Amino acid sequence: MRVTLWIVTFLLLFTLTIAPAPSMAGREDHFEALKRFSQILDLVEGHYVKPISKKELIDNSIKGMIEQLDPHSAYLTPEDFKEMQVDTAGKFSGIGIEISQEQGRILVVSPIEDTPAYKAGLLAGDLILEINGESTQGMTLMDAVKRIRGEKGTTVTLLILHKESNKPVEVPIVRGTIPIVNVKSQSLEDGYLYLRLTKFQESSTRNLREEIEKYQKNHTLKGIVFDLRNNPGGLLGQAVSVADTFIEDGTIVYIQGKDKANRKDFYATKNSNEIKVPLVTLINAGSASASEIVAGALQDHHRSLIVGEGSFGKGSVQTIIPMSDGSGIKLTTALYYTPSGRSIQATGIEPDLRIPFVAPNKDDDAGMRDRFTLREKDLTRHLENGSKSSKSGKDADAEKAKDMLARDNQIRMALELVKSLPKLREIR
Repeated sequence: MRVTLWIVTFLLLFTLTIAPAPSMAGREDHFEALKRFSQILDLVEGHYVKPISKKELIDNSIKGMIEQLDPHSAYLTPEDFKEMQVDTAGKFSGIGIEISQEQGRILVVSPIEDTPAYKAGLLAGDLILEINGESTQGMTLMDAVKRIRGEKGTTVTLLILHKESNKPVEVPIVRGTIPIVNVKSQSLEDGYLYLRLTKFQESSTRNLREEIEKYQKNHTLKGIVFDLRNNPGGLLGQAVSVADTFIEDGTIVYIQGKDKANRKDFYATKNSNEIKVPLVTLINAGSASASEIVAGALQDHHRSLIVGEGSFGKGSVQTIIPMSDGSGIKLTTALYYTPSGRSIQATGIEPDLRIPFVAPNKDDDAGMRDRFTLREKDLTRHLENGSKSSKSGKDADAEKAKDMLARDNQIRMALELVKSLPKLREIR
């Protein structure tokens, strides 16, 4: 399980500038603050009811200081730091959810497709009220992660309050190894390709382009429905290269920190491999961080019609600063801005065409889970189970596309729109 919508980088993106020497009053204020901290440290160490070391107290102080800044800054123990490095590789242990913290509660940003959490019915916007009977009120994000993680095959029980519910439910989930298939595809009609990107990982852009190339071997590509719904983000570099797949030139995103002189821009590269067919992109409240970078760039360049519901609004940059003892600090150092200068933070990306998802059967929990279900049998070139089918490969593929369109009104609308885009451009 990955925890956040973090953009991981091990290089500081901003140079440090030397501030002028503090005034005498400023130095005295610093001294008084440090003196007060030292006094409290000694008091707690000497009088707390249980034995506690000065190192533990200082570590907890650092942890509290960093985590009080915002929901995404954090102190990483050496163990946490190593796990974060593993997470970006695309395979890890856990239940498969992205979580954040909001008003002291642990919030599900997105369940990762085809994982235990996804199959258990967790949804974007759910609140995790308890973990194995322990309240999450006031629990830090990293503490929540440690309690949810565990050995493969063991069970963690979460008390979940679904977004549209007034009554929490207990959800037992068996932990597992989480291999992420970050790109899924399906032919909707001849020439119209559905691409779902579930995560921005090291292989995402390569896998995305390979799926397009494979499709073009047997079809004349006429349009793409690009699904970023419930994609919680990932690596900044992958967000840039995914957007670059569809954008000819210009700015894709820029980041701006406290020092205005240290703005950093990321640009599209001019190349002959750019995909130029009509494009409709789907987003929702589970589309966060890197997903919002891509959607914002496509929208500002008028490269894609953005359809669905407003995105999550996670537009801050976290820089990972390694420390000499193997620990690290994940510090918010900047904000993301779309090419036109819009900040993503707390506002997200508004779709050009707002189309709420409508479940096939609003009173049917199974219908609600069909919202983002792309099953194994739906995937192009999936492995058969060995039993013989009376339908040809072409007929079976058409049947899968028909089933997808029947249970997802947003995909249906996106297909009709992408087919209409060339005509709309001619009218304009």
